[in-house]
Amino acid sequence: MPTSSLLLLLADGRFPAGAHAHSGGLEAAVAAGRVTDLASLEAFLVGRLATAGLVGAAFAAAAHRAVTPAAPVGRSVGLGHPARRATTPTDPGVRGRAPADSAVRGEAPAEDSPRRTALARLDAELDARTASPALRGVSRRQGRALLRAGRAIWPDGPFDDLPATPQGAHQPLVLGLLCAAAGLSRVDTATVAAYGTVTGAASAGVRLLGLDPYQVQALLVGLSDLCDGTAADAARAADDPPERLPAAAAPLADIYAEAHATWEVRLFAS
Repeated sequence: MPTSSLLLLLADGRFPAGAHAHSGGLEAAVAAGRVTDLASLEAFLVGRLATAGLVGAAFAAAAHRAVTPAAPVGRSVGLGHPARRATTPTDPGVRGRAPADSAVRGEAPAEDSPRRTALARLDAELDARTASPALRGVSRRQGRALLRAGRAIWPDGPFDDLPATPQGAHQPLVLGLLCAAAGLSRVDTATVAAYGTVTGAASAGVRLLGLDPYQVQALLVGLSDLCDGTAADAARAADDPPERLPAAAAPLADIYAEAHATWEVRLFAS
């Protein structure tokens, strides 16, 4: 499958990873009266891109780099499987060596695998950046759902590199490995992550506020440059050590997430 088609597939809200069940914190913001119309929804989405969007995209891109360190930062030209991609870097700004044959074949790595160690560090750093226990749980549940889809579609992907925690790995890390298995580039990976940050909440806004879906889609088009810029920043940041990756936070969103988790009746899981 061509790269452009793979990008559309992974960015599609119908991809079977459960994203449609989450509002990205919008349901709680609506209940608190902070999002009431199209203008306030736009402000919410811009803030979400600058915080959760940037962090999630950076960690997804870093996970992609951990298993395909020689992949170029720019758009990939492969055909959907790492084995079909060239392993020679085409971007002088990307450092690292070509992935080992075992990474391409998806074989289980050794316990001291550098890739597994790198992903474990990323998982711990993302945990530290997620102050809300409720949101940490949401991220790991979404990661498990995404991993099931990834294993079914790309069974030879490098998913055995993920940390073997009882709760599963964070969703951005799974997304990074899934995009690597699909042969997408680091920028593609960050774009899918950033795009998903706003589209889920925007779709929830139609249901929660009864907004005109055409106007909401127009709003998303207006945010496309900001989304692409966030993805580009995240892809560049992926070269940094895990502890130096973006740590933008939204304390009010964390508070709302904890309150939302106690609701007996709600439309969305988060």
